[in-house]
Amino acid sequence: MKKPLRILLVDDHAITRDPLADRLQREPGFSVVGQAGSADEAVGKIKDCAADIVLMDIQMPGLNCFDAVRTIAAIQPRARVIFLSGFVQDHFIDEALSVRASGYLTKDETPEVVIAAIREVASGGAYYSEKVRSRIVIGSSGARLSDQPQSRASTLTHREKEVLRYIGQAFDRQTIADIMHLSGKTVDHHITRIMRKLGMHNRVELARFAIREGIAEA
Repeated sequence: MKKPLRILLVDDHAITRDPLADRLQREPGFSVVGQAGSADEAVGKIKDCAADIVLMDIQMPGLNCFDAVRTIAAIQPRARVIFLSGFVQDHFIDEALSVRASGYLTKDETPEVVIAAIREVASGGAYYSEKVRSRIVIGSSGARLSDQPQSRASTLTHREKEVLRYIGQAFDRQTIADIMHLSGKTVDHHITRIMRKLGMHNRVELARFAIREGIAEA
């Protein structure tokens, strides 16, 4: 008898997570082996639950979800990640593709679509909601953002986006340095490069940009 697909469901809102977990658990061939309310918790559980599929929200408190996926990949290389999010901005999609997520679903999808996505990803494929597919190109080398004019946020490196996120959360220079285990001087260098790339001149403008684009909450 074929083993059931083992699913770890990660979302900080129980009102969303619990009904979906119940629906997935009732699906033949599925087993919800764990639930987590944060990316940190997901990282802590991934080894013990040995999930095949990680269904993860993007906007949660604590550890950045994309950093969490990188850690999960190191701990449980065979696990496949599907993001489930209300955000469809290019920089979120770009980050998801950069960590080799196997799917990206919007939260307005029905449970039946989520189930179809899980089955497709478990069989070795990928699955993207229509709103996401319209912004990417899928080729022989995988998925990437379509050749539309590059967004300003997409010009930033992963580390620069991380600094920008903390600026948007109103952390001061030294706090950012402590969190990222960098020197204050290195943080200043990152901020200078971010300002140059985004065409901005001070931290207030950077903070507003991070909040408007959803980077502060990523």
